Amino acid sequence: MAHAHPKPGLRPFLPDDMPVLAAIFTASIEELTGDDYSEAQQQAWMAAAEDDEFGKRLAADLTLIATLEGSPVGFASLRGTDHIRMLYVHPAVSRQGIATMLVDALEKLAGGRGAAALTVDASDTAQGFFAKRGYTAMQRNSVSVNDEWLANTTMKKTLGASQ
Repeated sequence: MAHAHPKPGLRPFLPDDMPVLAAIFTASIEELTGDDYSEAQQQAWMAAAEDDEFGKRLAADLTLIATLEGSPVGFASLRGTDHIRMLYVHPAVSRQGIATMLVDALEKLAGGRGAAALTVDASDTAQGFFAKRGYTAMQRNSVSVNDEWLANTTMKKTLGASQ
């Protein structure tokens, strides 16, 4: 019999989480996006964690932290009532349901706040994950991040119908 994985937990963002969330953000980009983005694009994207705005965005949004045995292993943030701004999971725990748990929680919160639909600007790496969850591609975007052009796709899911 396989040993049981510890059950992940959820808690709100605390300002003290900043350094570990920046590390999760960086590791996630470094390890999980290499097939879709060049090294220069990855470096530009990762540099966002060193910016003061990174912490300000996490604090301004409704940010949830996923934990395993009390330690943060992922996070997701909801901007306003209807836009997932960030979803990052440490590569060491990818494919263990952490991202799904975070998105489920944000979908419930968005629905509870009256949102009819939820949007996300998904990286090429994350597009398949969101598509499996019922998000449909609306438009392709190119954004300049630290002088590198990064592509993402705005995806949308209608809430309520499937819940």
